[in-house]
Amino acid sequence: MTELKPIFVLNGPNLNRLGKREPEIYGHTTLAEVEAMCRSAAGTRPLRFHQSNIEGEIINWIHEAIDDGAAGIVINPAAFTFTSIAILDALKQFPGPIIELHISNIHRREAIYHNSLVSKVATAVIAGLGPEGYDVAVLAMTGHLLRGK
Repeated sequence: MTELKPIFVLNGPNLNRLGKREPEIYGHTTLAEVEAMCRSAAGTRPLRFHQSNIEGEIINWIHEAIDDGAAGIVINPAAFTFTSIAILDALKQFPGPIIELHISNIHRREAIYHNSLVSKVATAVIAGLGPEGYDVAVLAMTGHLLRGK
């Protein structure tokens, strides 16, 4: 039997503060709880879950996903969504599906949050479902991979 390739779930700056940071926008769910939800949604598919406040670490994990032949990437780049050409350039190199994820609906927020660089390369975008959006993203990714699209 062929070994399943992992899904990388990558999280950007300030997401380590989930549950404490602006709960009226981001809810009370912690990043540890989000990780548990993702692992449950992934089932038997391996999952690599990372968070960093440092742009270069996120880029290194994208490179790792490329080099290790990851099945897909779910990424919540947080503030880097709108500023990081370097993350965009790294994601352009990934040959598999990419799901961009945001806890809040970035399109209902201030104008500074409306232009996602990551959307330019994302296979799909999920925004505004709260922390449960991670479940949706991982389930969508596993379904996408099963269908071979």
